[in-house]
Amino acid sequence: MSKQPEKAYKNLHFLNSPPARHIRILCEYEEPRQRFKAQGIHDTIVMFGSARAKPEPDARADLEAAQAAFDADPNDPGIRRVLSRARGALRMAKYYDDTRELARRLTEWSLYRDGKTYVVCTGGGPGIMEAANRGAADVRNGRSVGLGISLPFEPGVNEWVTDELAFEFHYFFTRKYWFLYLMKALIVFPGGFGTMDEIFETLTLIQTGKIKKKMPIILYGTEYWDSVFNLKAMVDYGTISEEDVDLIHRTDSVDEAFTYLTTALSEVEASGA
Repeated sequence: MSKQPEKAYKNLHFLNSPPARHIRILCEYEEPRQRFKAQGIHDTIVMFGSARAKPEPDARADLEAAQAAFDADPNDPGIRRVLSRARGALRMAKYYDDTRELARRLTEWSLYRDGKTYVVCTGGGPGIMEAANRGAADVRNGRSVGLGISLPFEPGVNEWVTDELAFEFHYFFTRKYWFLYLMKALIVFPGGFGTMDEIFETLTLIQTGKIKKKMPIILYGTEYWDSVFNLKAMVDYGTISEEDVDLIHRTDSVDEAFTYLTTALSEVEASGA
């Protein structure tokens, strides 16, 4: 009696094994490539920032609840930590709201202009990423990309990512490739280790000439970035050049960020670069 063996490409045990890692890596390159091509996505505006940011009403409600718990038991160290995080979240709420508004304005500008179409792209998670995807969705026919990453504390991409442009990566480096390959502008809002990793890798690739395209970069939130990102000290110590500082534009204003980005992108288009 004949048997019907399982085809190798249907063997999930093999495909999830260490020997098949290179196949999985290739899939995380080729499947997004084909999908971006089918969806007509060639140019993105990437928005990075903290996954912990919340809308102002949510952050304020959390702070009130944490304050009430602290008032009832001020000696509990766990409650004190919750209260401290809640206070930080309220400070971050401004950036959630500004991210959403800037993403909305950039999406609207892109849809109703002559020239390239730029699509907002995020890591697909909560916080600043959610705000950016949400802002794009606020515009009629607005689309946005979510390059999600499998993490135990982030169950899938946020609800505002366009369904056809929602991705889930296993490998950070393939995810980063797709951030950088299509990126034509970058806006970095306050964030943690992941945000720092992404901005420094981007700057390194530009500084070393691996990225040759002209690309406007904004650090949004001068108080935060002046506290954690001291480029002047790096210049003083000679670890970067003075001109490296000019790679970044800093602002606290949605209006200024919008004008800076749209002007820079239009100039790059006009130059044919």
